[in-house]
Amino acid sequence: MIEVDPGLLEHSDREDYASSGYDTSTASLTSSIHQYLFENGRRYHSYYGSDKYLIPTDKKEQDRLDLHHEIMRLVWNDNLHEAPLEEPHRILDIGTGTGIWAIDMADKYPMAEVIGTDLSPIQSTWVPNNCRFEVDDAMLEWTFKDNFFDFIHCRNISSGVSSWEHLVSQMMRCTAPGGYVELTELAMSAHCDDGTMTPDNALKLHIDYLYESLVKMGRPPPDLDFLQNLLKSAGFEDVQALKAKEPVGPWPQDPRLKRAGAMVLLHSETFFDSYGMAAFTRVLGMDAEKAEDICTRAAQAARNKNYHMYGVHYRVYGRKPMEKYSKD
Repeated sequence: MIEVDPGLLEHSDREDYASSGYDTSTASLTSSIHQYLFENGRRYHSYYGSDKYLIPTDKKEQDRLDLHHEIMRLVWNDNLHEAPLEEPHRILDIGTGTGIWAIDMADKYPMAEVIGTDLSPIQSTWVPNNCRFEVDDAMLEWTFKDNFFDFIHCRNISSGVSSWEHLVSQMMRCTAPGGYVELTELAMSAHCDDGTMTPDNALKLHIDYLYESLVKMGRPPPDLDFLQNLLKSAGFEDVQALKAKEPVGPWPQDPRLKRAGAMVLLHSETFFDSYGMAAFTRVLGMDAEKAEDICTRAAQAARNKNYHMYGVHYRVYGRKPMEKYSKD
């Protein structure tokens, strides 16, 4: 259970963090593959199909992705991965987004070639010499060689995964014997330990609608057991699973979680719109005005210091067996 900072409990008649001395303003803190869909004031992927990924790809979203990368480094104690790697030579990042994780890995492991793939070419061109990016759809057959990578990683891609079995089978094929695969996902649920989140909380309702839309698309968000069983069923061994909490707001007493929560407030300014607008309008059939209202109210709830909510991250990793594949 995350303990609430006693200082946040003062002035409970006020909802804003500023009443407790926190400044949460933003100020304080090839031509075909460049085809996009513009909708509700945002830019979305369209090259592989507009239904492939319902989250924007514009500059606002890229900034959000980079900020969330830093949040995840905090909640995971600055660990870019949990798999016990020893001088990997080839690393693959599926759904690399802006490529920030791949870039950090290239810096951490200068002996390795790091490749990041994504549906959209939104990655920086200023990268380490041992890092490069490719436009690809992980739901298609992979073009990488068998038994090639020492480490394959993916993070927060579940909303774009139409077949986990296909994804993990390709991971198994392309991972070298003794190499590792690691999956990291954010649970599609809102949590609270002290009863301050009621069933009608606007943030919770937003997440519930989002869960409903993904189920309707045939992409139900995975839980920890699902991810563990996925790797075990594919043949990976020594499968390990971990959880980490991501507080919404700087309400925790723990300094590290407090810092992460403050960053989540900034992240919340665009998160709900990014995840919600296309899912609510295209999949659930809401009009844009209703969808925008749900996103706005969720962001307002995130800024309410009297709601002590948090999200949960999952990390699951496993090793490809040596004996079965070493003779291939």
